[in-house]
Amino acid sequence: MIKASPLRTIRDASPALKFVLMVGVMSFFADFTYEGSRSIIGPYLGTLGAGALAISVISGVGEFLGYGLRLFSGRGADRTGRYWPITISGYVVQMAAVPLLALAGNWEVAALLIIAERVGKATRNPPRDAMLSHAAKEMGYGWGFGVHEALDQFGAMFGPLLVALVLAVSNHDYQLAFAALAVPAAVTLSLVLVARRFFPRPQDLSAGPADVTTTGLPRVFWIYLAAAALAAAGFADFPLIAFHFQQAHTVSAPIVPVFYAVAMAVSGTGSLIFGKLYDKAGIGVLIPLTVGAAAYAPLVFLGGIWAALAGVALWGLGMGVQESIIPAAVAPMVSPDRRASAYGLFTGGYGTAWVLGSVAIGLLFDVSLGAVTAFAVTAQLAAVPLIVLVRRRTSTR
Repeated sequence: MIKASPLRTIRDASPALKFVLMVGVMSFFADFTYEGSRSIIGPYLGTLGAGALAISVISGVGEFLGYGLRLFSGRGADRTGRYWPITISGYVVQMAAVPLLALAGNWEVAALLIIAERVGKATRNPPRDAMLSHAAKEMGYGWGFGVHEALDQFGAMFGPLLVALVLAVSNHDYQLAFAALAVPAAVTLSLVLVARRFFPRPQDLSAGPADVTTTGLPRVFWIYLAAAALAAAGFADFPLIAFHFQQAHTVSAPIVPVFYAVAMAVSGTGSLIFGKLYDKAGIGVLIPLTVGAAAYAPLVFLGGIWAALAGVALWGLGMGVQESIIPAAVAPMVSPDRRASAYGLFTGGYGTAWVLGSVAIGLLFDVSLGAVTAFAVTAQLAAVPLIVLVRRRTSTR
């Protein structure tokens, strides 16, 4: 029996699968760009004179805007139906901000560019996820978003590896590392325009009737949001983790991006595995994953290099699984014409918790690493009872 070539398999695939793969490749290069930059932002800000609190606040504010502003872009996309124009504008801002970091002469300018990159992501994510959800329904929300997130995270693995290589051969030239990321940024913008050309109306890809037709947001949505917010509050930003590695001399500067690449590889693999498992077992898969991910904090902040590597891997697993299962679980909870708004609202609350947690972790960092660890573990484990409640409610629907 002659097996079909991969190219022929893709050519013969359904339009929905083609769109998921197209957006996934687009996200591969986008994450290649901005995650490559995020792998060195902490040490880079340190070389420009920023301290631990400043780095944590910059990261937290960036994440707050990166999630909080999604409420407006999501609602705007649902009201106007201009999903692609809003998505494209966000990608332009985000992809321009990263290479411009090479020109930042002080940490204040770098901070503005870091925040601008997050604003760009906030603008494009809700309408993009809403478009993706229509295609993902055909293959299962968990698998559709899992495939997308896996490609996304593998891009996030190769970006830091490129940055690590540039730092190794250029004697830690951070400016050159940021400038090198202009290439994948340009590829990303080209692919966005191609996707817009071939899939002008992704909402037409949705298979079958809508899962939910009510206009409001169900109570289970808000319980799920509370659980995700607690988990987000316990996740330290990687720039602060990298800063800790530098201050404690746990991991050398050229190896820090490699650690980040490991986290992204684990994240991408976990997205595929647990996205598929979500379609079979439901949201209950988040319970053991949340418990396991909570162990990242003591390993990262209190351990040596090998413990730190294990902790970074768990950190990446927790982040990746949340990034894939969160949109997969939200999609069947709300009506299709409210999804961009729901994604914006959900991730807005998630980001608010993230910034509050980041500020708390930054303040505790100067007190004791034990306090940082206790806060992170407690916040994440507090999400487990709420996830159990969500599982009970969704299993009876």
